[in-house]
Amino acid sequence: MAVISSFLFPPALSRRTTICSKSSKAMAGKNQIDGETSKRVVVCGGGVIGVCTAYFLAKKGITVTLVEKSAIACAASGKAGGFLAFDWCDGSPVAALARASFNLHRSLAEELNGVESYGYRPLTTLSLTVTESKPGSGGLGLPDWVNGPAKTPSTIGTTQTTAQVHPQLFTRKLLSTATEKYGVEVMIGKLEEVRVESGRVDAVVLEGGRVIDTHTVVLAMGPWSSKFELLSSIFKVYGTKAHSIVLEPKEPNAITPHALFLTYHPSHGGQALDPEVYPRPTGEVYICGMSSQEEVPDDPDHIISNLESIQVLKRVAKTVSSYLNEENALVIAEQACFLPSTDDGVPVIGEIPGIKGCYVATGHSCWGILNGPATGAALAELIVDGVATSVDISRFSPSRFSKRRGRVQ
Repeated sequence: MAVISSFLFPPALSRRTTICSKSSKAMAGKNQIDGETSKRVVVCGGGVIGVCTAYFLAKKGITVTLVEKSAIACAASGKAGGFLAFDWCDGSPVAALARASFNLHRSLAEELNGVESYGYRPLTTLSLTVTESKPGSGGLGLPDWVNGPAKTPSTIGTTQTTAQVHPQLFTRKLLSTATEKYGVEVMIGKLEEVRVESGRVDAVVLEGGRVIDTHTVVLAMGPWSSKFELLSSIFKVYGTKAHSIVLEPKEPNAITPHALFLTYHPSHGGQALDPEVYPRPTGEVYICGMSSQEEVPDDPDHIISNLESIQVLKRVAKTVSSYLNEENALVIAEQACFLPSTDDGVPVIGEIPGIKGCYVATGHSCWGILNGPATGAALAELIVDGVATSVDISRFSPSRFSKRRGRVQ
């Protein structure tokens, strides 16, 4: 039952901002799944986007096989923050998706006992300024445990508008429910090829030659979308390497449920940093915020954190609170993950142009945990019913990239 958040900044702070008539279409889409594509939908990717898609497809009665190369939630879906915000994406292309997904997280927490099983909880979110070189001992409007040189606190999220989950526990709980209750099959293997016959998906081929016959596939491969030619030939996905540490304080009961978004001024001067601090219900504290553009390795198990970035986050911890310094808290994780981003900063969700039955869902950047449920639910609707009714995802269609290439040519 842990909790945390991701790398996320409300528009007011210039951070983390990213950029139908059902009846006849629904019957047409339904007939397509029940008839031609019949056997199963193969979802490739065991992160939060793939798992959410598999879950909502299975709830609709579809036979689902989930293929994952390494382990479920082994990358960003296990190492991100898990911060949820209702309205922080307002004014961006993902505003409606974020609002729908925030509410869906609340519903899922009730359905799956999220408070106990994966640390779902509403929380208050604060913005504050910390200057490393200045002495300080907390201040007015700050939780007691924030006793470092912090000032200008501002409430930027309430228990009505911000919440958190432990992303790995959430993803794995959703999948365990999908397998036990709805019959989702999980297969460990590397996707090698999506076979296409006469303009539609015919099969999925895994490393070693295993063939899964299917007419519908969902490619939810996060930053590894860039490694799969079918996708990289249409659009680019970049990996932002983000670092985090997890602390175990000696006095966990002293840490109240306040997420902190910092403007952090290092003692050596230079550009201010934007680290984030998320206490979890388990008593752990998650701190993140050092990011860089790097090449995504072929295997998520080969992601190595940068020592300098980890050291900065440790300095942030002890500067913000004496409860989080070396004497009073144990560092139980030093880690990094890659967040998938697109050229236009907008997720890619929908059917690949020219390949019937081939769908993609990627590019959610720092909002993947937040937007996973609504993405999965809408994609399941699109696949099964022929149209997404819970939220409009048409602006995320991969067809936008082919249109741009046409204009350039």
